[in-house]
Amino acid sequence: MNYAIIGFGAIGQALARAFARSNIDVAVASRRTPEALLPQAQAIGPTVTPTTLQDALKADVIFLAVLFEGHREVAKALPDWQGKTVVDAMNGFEGLSSADVAKAFPGARWVKGFNHLPARTLAADPNVNGSRRVVFLSSDDEAAAAQVTDLARQLGFAPVHLGKLEEGGALVQVLDKSWAPLIFQDLFKNEPARPATPAAA
Repeated sequence: MNYAIIGFGAIGQALARAFARSNIDVAVASRRTPEALLPQAQAIGPTVTPTTLQDALKADVIFLAVLFEGHREVAKALPDWQGKTVVDAMNGFEGLSSADVAKAFPGARWVKGFNHLPARTLAADPNVNGSRRVVFLSSDDEAAAAQVTDLARQLGFAPVHLGKLEEGGALVQVLDKSWAPLIFQDLFKNEPARPATPAAA
């Protein structure tokens, strides 16, 4: 299974830190060149590899961490998103829900998640005093939700599934100036942390 993060701002870097902490390889890409991303990637860890957008899009699971207005440009990078699991880690400020955004990515298996926490919190070690930080997930695709649930556990988080995009996604979605009830709720579950996965050879 290959992973990529599109967008290397605060949220993208926070996600990259989670991958590095768990010793899982991840490609990162943005509008900037791979060479421009290299110093930040190296500072995070050796499992974080800057690449081009087109190479990042070859991954099986893609985290969408661009500024909201940038998602349409990413969507146009592939004519068909069939076979890709996309994790929507954005927050919308144009009155569009995650279900609306998913329509721009035809064929993608869409999961809303990792968006309700500030970047600094998301970047921190999720294992605190024997409890694990909760991340909320929503999806209309049960298989994709299970896939991202497993990955979230590998990254050290305690995933909580909120149901389908229209219902569960609304609980963690920022729409214009409207803040959903679970935004910024930093919650923990008393579950044992999962051992880190060895890096791929």
